[in-house]
Amino acid sequence: MFARLSRYQPQAHGLLRIVTGLLFLEHGTQKLLSFPPGQMAGMGFSGTMPGYAGYIELIAGLLITIGLWTRPAAFVASGTMAVAYFLVHAPKNLFPVNNMGETTILFCFIFLFLAVAGPGAWSVDKRR
Repeated sequence: MFARLSRYQPQAHGLLRIVTGLLFLEHGTQKLLSFPPGQMAGMGFSGTMPGYAGYIELIAGLLITIGLWTRPAAFVASGTMAVAYFLVHAPKNLFPVNNMGETTILFCFIFLFLAVAGPGAWSVDKRR
């Protein structure tokens, strides 16, 4: 029964890229543009490590969402999330559920997948 779903793999792949890109983009807009309001809002274009992460989240999130230069953008985003995990989350506690690092790990590995597998359906990369 589930084998028939494999025909929708390119669309599911593209949907994973779009949703993940939008979620990542939201982190960048919160840090740099204070939207949506929240804990990291209002950092602006500062020269701090979270400020640089905000630039990467904003630019890579947009590129990944539309599927333009998906592989390099996802590779940079994956590395950014690996650094964020080991510098921010891992020192707090060994277990991701206790150090609030689950989202960071998921972003890291989804972006690594996209860097290897490409953009999937509905991307600018596929149209070029």
